[in-house]
Amino acid sequence: MLNDNEIASLIHLLDDPDEEIYQHVEEKLLALGLSVVAPLETAWEKSFDPLLQSRIENLIHKIQFEQVHRELELWLVSGAFDLLQGLILVNKYQYPDLDEQTLINQVDEIKRDAWVEMMYNMSAVEKVRLLNNVFYNLHGFKGNTKNYHDPQNSYIGKVLETRKGNPILLASLYSIVAQRLDIPIYGVNLPRHFILAYLDENMKSGNEEILFYINAFNRGQIFGRHDVLSFLKQLNLPNDKQFFVPCDNTAIISRVLRNLLAAYHQSGNIDKANEIQRLLAIFN
Repeated sequence: MLNDNEIASLIHLLDDPDEEIYQHVEEKLLALGLSVVAPLETAWEKSFDPLLQSRIENLIHKIQFEQVHRELELWLVSGAFDLLQGLILVNKYQYPDLDEQTLINQVDEIKRDAWVEMMYNMSAVEKVRLLNNVFYNLHGFKGNTKNYHDPQNSYIGKVLETRKGNPILLASLYSIVAQRLDIPIYGVNLPRHFILAYLDENMKSGNEEILFYINAFNRGQIFGRHDVLSFLKQLNLPNDKQFFVPCDNTAIISRVLRNLLAAYHQSGNIDKANEIQRLLAIFN
């Protein structure tokens, strides 16, 4: 590790007009990782040179991106057990400074509001009605139908802030809250529309374990297997088992990233699209 003076000297060279020197300095600072972000931010604040400020901004972004890439790889190889953590890592791509604990606390607040109303002898449908009341009425979540393809719909921090999101983010958040209440609701990777399945706690395998499905984008509407079949028929898709049963967390995060990739391509933001493609490649 370099000392503070050595780091400061390297940062001072970032505005060197010699491209080769600049590239060499950038590589050395990149290798130091998050430890140089604070001194880089201090240098940016003290500088009045647009070139230096621009290079510092780009360098900080590269450092933070590489950190997200590493953490997402670690999340995957560690088993991808925590869906909320996966969503937080995706959120860190766009909002690297957002406090992780703040997001966790917001999710826990939704859970607490449902928990105080929960009764032991509630049926599955009654539990969903309670969740719907807390999620949609008390906390005001709804589908972002006006700006459906906005990339902000895929960042959990923004969804928690605006109470608006796309089907997969609303469904993911809904299922995270449910599972923290020991309610067996899990995501189903249905094409064109991510949905939820309520599992029969007394069954362990097979399609019969699904009691019913939930549309988190439509205020928690309950529907049956025949509705899924009808939807697949409209899309001319086969009745593949994967469209009816819960998927794992890696499939969910992959789909969130694919949504972001499409959104950035649609908006013409090719740099962000390329970075999201790199994150998506972790799952291939």
